[in-house]
Amino acid sequence: MRVLVTGGAGYIGSVVVEELLAAGHLVTVLDNMSKGHADAVPPGVDLVRADLHEQELVEQLLRAAQIEAVVHMAADSLVGESVTAPGKYYRNNLVAGLRLLDAMLVTGVERLVFSSTAAVYGEPAQQPIDETAATRPTNPYGETKLAFEHALAWYERAHGLRYASLRYFNAAGASRRAGEDHDPETHLIPLVLQAAAGRVPHVTIFGDDYPTPDGTCVRDYIHVVDLARAHVLALSALAEGSRIYNLGCGGVGYSVRQVVDAAREVTGAPIPVQFGPRRAGDPAILVASSDRIRQELGWQPLQGELGAIVESAWTWLRAHPHGYAH
Repeated sequence: MRVLVTGGAGYIGSVVVEELLAAGHLVTVLDNMSKGHADAVPPGVDLVRADLHEQELVEQLLRAAQIEAVVHMAADSLVGESVTAPGKYYRNNLVAGLRLLDAMLVTGVERLVFSSTAAVYGEPAQQPIDETAATRPTNPYGETKLAFEHALAWYERAHGLRYASLRYFNAAGASRRAGEDHDPETHLIPLVLQAAAGRVPHVTIFGDDYPTPDGTCVRDYIHVVDLARAHVLALSALAEGSRIYNLGCGGVGYSVRQVVDAAREVTGAPIPVQFGPRRAGDPAILVASSDRIRQELGWQPLQGELGAIVESAWTWLRAHPHGYAH
């Protein structure tokens, strides 16, 4: 199948491209390169530097590349920034997404896999979170992702669009050739590994008095390759109809202390830690259930153990000490 991956030069998108290629698909990448890296795109894959707001250009690309399906990864994804700059998130996550859908309608592309987020659930009382949980986002990031999901459902009803929406929390780890290179870096595992490498003096843990086994927040971490495989499986299943899936590491989750301890074991570095106050709005536990996608598509994480996730990220960091810059 000829597939367009929006945001395919980004961290998760580039690994999705790898997995699509491994499955025999022909891939084109569209990325505005605001956060992406050209070197993250596998060799031989066409990289089109453009923005989804340029709807006519997107239409031309869909026609020229004879695209049959889209995997939509392009988005802004910083929760804190979404609170202080909500307009940016509505423009780039919702309005740009609608322009993509309209370009697909014009060119007859009727299949889309959407990289959504478990942030659409807000702070649910029940853990792990399954797809029946109420969607009550607590920030514009989650709200704009949910709004686009609602648009997908209406486009399906009006135009026959088939879609799969994948909701997940924390992608982590690295493939052999692609890893995390963000500026600024906000994700826990790369921050901990930066401390292990001596790039930052310590790791700050925000809150150690949560009602969890060790007092620190518990979160879901899913290996980026496992996540990418789920996107490929969802694409293949679109012939059977639209669907929504949660993705997680098995319904258990790992605490911040456990992540630090795993990184100490993998790297052999002491990794100094400082404790700070809780961050506003940080729930004690956020873990997703993946039962539905396991049962319906046979997906399961092959690298779900925390040590394996951290080790893959550490291997990539040592091979790319300056990210994609060198």
